[in-house]
Amino acid sequence: MLTLTVSQAWAVLSVAILLEVAGTTSMRLSEGFTRLLPSVLIFVFYAASFGLNTLVVRVLGLSVVYGVWSGVGTVLTALIGVYCFKEPATAVKLVSIGLIVLGVMGLHSASRVSA
Repeated sequence: MLTLTVSQAWAVLSVAILLEVAGTTSMRLSEGFTRLLPSVLIFVFYAASFGLNTLVVRVLGLSVVYGVWSGVGTVLTALIGVYCFKEPATAVKLVSIGLIVLGVMGLHSASRVSA
């Protein structure tokens, strides 16, 4: 059984987040499952991301892993939407992204206290 240190778990979680963002971006690129490669990549990236999360959750805990994974993934995906797909960067969107970042920072801090 693979055992990760706390720092390794954070590194693996970072890769899982990037894979999740790649999967979500592939959703946009698949154009409603009409383009084969991005459609297939959705499932490949998400499967790899969930697989890595399964390893990390044993070390960092479910609430921290899922909260950080979904929060950072949401922020990165929103930024990709704005910069790559020219979605509007409204004030509400930017404030909401900031609130997500604060929440992720809080979860990370909570993991340090309990670790």
